[in-house]
Order: sequence, then C-alpha cells, then structure tokens
Amino acid sequence: MKRILPFLVLIALTVTACISCNDDKDKTADTDNSAAIKPPAVMDYNVLKTYPHDPSSFTEGLFLLNGFLYEGTGENGKSRLLKAELETGKIIQKVDLDKTYFGEGISMINNKIYQATWQEHKVFVYDMNFKKIGEFEWPYEGWGMTTDGKSLIMDTGGSNIYFINPETFKIERTLGVSDNNGYVDSINELEYVDGYLYANIWQTEYIIKINIQTGLVEAKADMIDLHRKANLTAPSADHFLNGIAYDSAKKSFYITGKNWPTMFEVRFN
Repeated sequence: MKRILPFLVLIALTVTACISCNDDKDKTADTDNSAAIKPPAVMDYNVLKTYPHDPSSFTEGLFLLNGFLYEGTGENGKSRLLKAELETGKIIQKVDLDKTYFGEGISMINNKIYQATWQEHKVFVYDMNFKKIGEFEWPYEGWGMTTDGKSLIMDTGGSNIYFINPETFKIERTLGVSDNNGYVDSINELEYVDGYLYANIWQTEYIIKINIQTGLVEAKADMIDLHRKANLTAPSADHFLNGIAYDSAKKSFYITGKNWPTMFEVRFN
C-alpha cells in the first residue's frame, strides 16, 4: 500500500497539471483572438461644395497652399505642374514636362516644389515661381508624394511608404501598410494630415486612412458616389479617383480624379 500511494499521488498531480496546462492554452487562445487586427472602420463623408476642374488634367498629385490648388498631371506629352484658382479652376501658372516624362505626385517643403516621374527615375525640384532648380535620381517608380513638414513621403504603387530627406533624397524610413487582410497594395496619391496618411488606391474609388506610426489602415471610404455627382460613367483607366488636398483652416479635403470636370470639397466623419 505504501508503494501504491505515491504512484496515485503522482497520477493526480499529472492530471491536475494537464488541466492547468489546457486552461493556460485556452487563455492564450482568447488573448490571441482579442489581439486580432480589426477591419478598417467605415469613413463616411459629406460633400460641402463643388468646384470646376480642368478635365484635360490627368491628376497625379494635388495640394492646397494659400488658397490655390497645385496639381501635378501625368501622361507623356501632357504632363505638367500647374497652379489654379480654387473657385474657378482657372490655371494661372504652369510648366510643361518634356514629352519623355510621365508626371506623378507633387509636394512642397522648404519653399521648394517636388514632382516625381513615373518610370523615368527622376524627381524635379522647382522654386515657388516654377523655375526648375534641381533634380534627384529615384531608384523606384514614382507614384504619390506628400510631406509631414520634415520629410518628403512617397510611395511606389506597392505597400511601402518611404520617408525621404528632401535635401539629399535619401530614404530615412520605410513603412509597410497593412490591414486585417495583410499588406495593402496599389497605394497611389497621398496627403498627410495630423499623423495620418490619406491615400487613393489605384484603380479603385477608395481612400484609406493610414496610421504613420503603425502602418495600419484604420479607416476606409468608398467615394464611388462622387462619380455620379461628377456626371461620369463607371470608373475607367481615364477617370479613376486620384487627388487629395487638405485645407487645415476649414478641416476639409479637396478631392478629384483623372480628367474629372469637378473638384469636390468633402469632410470625413
């Protein structure tokens, strides 16, 4: 009997340990489920006002400065950098790119305007009077561009965002963008606002809101209704949504698309 008792005690301890082990596994599983990445929130919006927009502009980049819209356009032989009146859409200043270049995103920092090119690996630099004052080599395709006031921020049509020194054009930080389904591809035009990037997704009518610290897409807006309001047919390669500018005074956004006749002022909820 003395020999059997220790054996029974050992069995009891083992069973108890296994139950405790299973309990721990269940707790871990619960913890993992609670830590799962949530889908982006739905980002609703209201249209505040509409403005005319030059329908010949294949919009690739957009920003607002001192009440004027600055726009970079694409397509070989049609690419340009321009400045337009917001209320009328009238172009008051422009510079045409050589027909060998396909213009892409634009941004302004330190009183210099930067304009990317698509596959030519060039970024052009202008003063505020549109005089070209320099250029940089860029190893990737050029797509969207914006700034947080310290760095230029670019993407290349994939899922990575690059933070770049504007004086040397060296990459200082790379941020991967993802949501609950994994990495998010086809990021295009960009606009920086208060710690977030608002981005068009190429060949869609979506705008996503990206946390620049984590790279997570926290919200997503379906802008398809703007097509109908602009009297456009279904989305196509010539008319996809593209172009986001922010008005910090009014807390509103100006949104348009490739060859759209209309610019929309919207506020996200």
